[in-house]
Amino acid sequence: MRGKRIPIGIEFYQEMIEKAYYYVDKTLLIKDILDKGGKVTLFTRPRRFGKTLALTMLQTFFELETGESGRKTEKKRYFEGMKIAEAGQEYLEHMGRYPVIFLSLKSARQPDFLTAYESILDEIIKEYERHQPILEGLSESRRERYQQLMNRKADRAAYGKALQFLSECLEQYYGRKTVLLLDEYDVPLENSYLRGFYEEMTDFIRSLFESALKTNKSLELAVITGCLRISKESIFTGLNNLEVISVMNEEFGEYFGFTQGEVEQILGDYGFAKKTEEARSWYDGYLFGNAEVYNPWSILNYIKALSANRQAFPKPYWSNTSSNSIIRELVEMADSNAKKEIELLIKGEVIEKPVQEDITYEDVRKSQDHLWNFLFFTGYLKKAGERREARTVYLTLKIPNEEVLCIYETTIREWFEEKIKVSDFASMYQAMLKGDCETFGGLLKRQLIESISFYDSREDFYHGFLPGLLRGLKDYEIWSNRESGEGRPDLLLKPYDEQKPAVVLELKYAKSFNEMGRLCEKALLQAEEKKYTDSLSQEGYARILTYGICFCKKSCMVKICEKNNK
Repeated sequence: MRGKRIPIGIEFYQEMIEKAYYYVDKTLLIKDILDKGGKVTLFTRPRRFGKTLALTMLQTFFELETGESGRKTEKKRYFEGMKIAEAGQEYLEHMGRYPVIFLSLKSARQPDFLTAYESILDEIIKEYERHQPILEGLSESRRERYQQLMNRKADRAAYGKALQFLSECLEQYYGRKTVLLLDEYDVPLENSYLRGFYEEMTDFIRSLFESALKTNKSLELAVITGCLRISKESIFTGLNNLEVISVMNEEFGEYFGFTQGEVEQILGDYGFAKKTEEARSWYDGYLFGNAEVYNPWSILNYIKALSANRQAFPKPYWSNTSSNSIIRELVEMADSNAKKEIELLIKGEVIEKPVQEDITYEDVRKSQDHLWNFLFFTGYLKKAGERREARTVYLTLKIPNEEVLCIYETTIREWFEEKIKVSDFASMYQAMLKGDCETFGGLLKRQLIESISFYDSREDFYHGFLPGLLRGLKDYEIWSNRESGEGRPDLLLKPYDEQKPAVVLELKYAKSFNEMGRLCEKALLQAEEKKYTDSLSQEGYARILTYGICFCKKSCMVKICEKNNK
């Protein structure tokens, strides 16, 4: 096993098997779809959890392949040694039995409706071209319509029914109903919401899906994947044969993502069994139904990094592939309560929210609870517990692992830095340089209240917070923990003009509010004993302001000692 290549970004099952990549066997998904799935089954899972690979595996299994002579090709080799091969003959009878339509909508992430629409047409036309050999067996009218669609000569209404028509043509030619596989169905909806052409895209997707899934007599079964279940906008209107399998469902939980046993196996196969706990803290923590799973994309990247360097540190690989716009939206919309909840989550604590699966992208700004739901269903939060009150289900939510925590922290840091760039801190700077302790402290406290802290119970948070606020101070050089006198002050502000006041800032952290005054005095005494201002005096600065600042949660206290060298 150790010699097998690690399948980073390999989404096609046949390629996985033909080129001997390491494959975590998920083929029993076929059995469960046949046993438990609906006529139309929608799986909603976060990005990069193996949805495309699962669909291409289903395509490989179900699809009736024909060569030039029309002879059925041998397919068993793709499933030799796999779990489905031992599941029973009643399941193997479905192998190679159906014509298959496979449509991926992930390419519809485009800047405007026309480009996104054309991208979807490209995918539809690829399927028409792939099935082109059936043209010889179609009636003249069907052949003409097929060619119009394939040659991009049909109108939008015709393309809205293109999947249904292709299913009918395939059934006429093969005498068998069609399996329809739709990958990343909600990408066009998410993209159009973010880009501003949501309604127009929704109309087209509704037409495409209704005809293919609701009124399609040539359909044997359909499997759809996406991140979110979206039904309020009538994408699936009246589709009574639809079964939605979200992260809340108990069934099918182990087929997307790696289970604990699978991760231990793959780590062991590559000689990294000792990294199990590190992998768990960084990439585990997702709960799909009753199955606890790891992020497969991140695990594979982690193993690849270890293969190159056994001392490699874990990284947030998922953040490089997933849009963090949802977290950014949460941060920007957050009121004081939401900011407090974000801070609790970052500290490793939990919050409780009502769950609602039938939401739309348009709903995001209507309710803070909708945004929490988006974060849960897209993998940025995990379920730690649940309860029912009347007709409402409430979830206890927490951040799944270190990887996702890094995404939160990075997003918040970027938001804070951008906020500083557009904010006017002139009044705070002016009060600090004048020695106006009360005004400076009050304005500093206001920024603490409005910010989102990573760990306001840790001193190092404040050592990053204050330099960020002071970054816009013009005509000053900011030194952090630089040697001065007999020690290192936390912050040293040196003006380029010696007639302006130099500033020393010594920071303390208090666990309770009643300690703040004492610790402010301690900070000033430390600055005096360690002679933090001596080097400034020697350089000839006429006025030196030393501040002792004590932080406690969202509050602060400021005291000052002034030295004049005139």
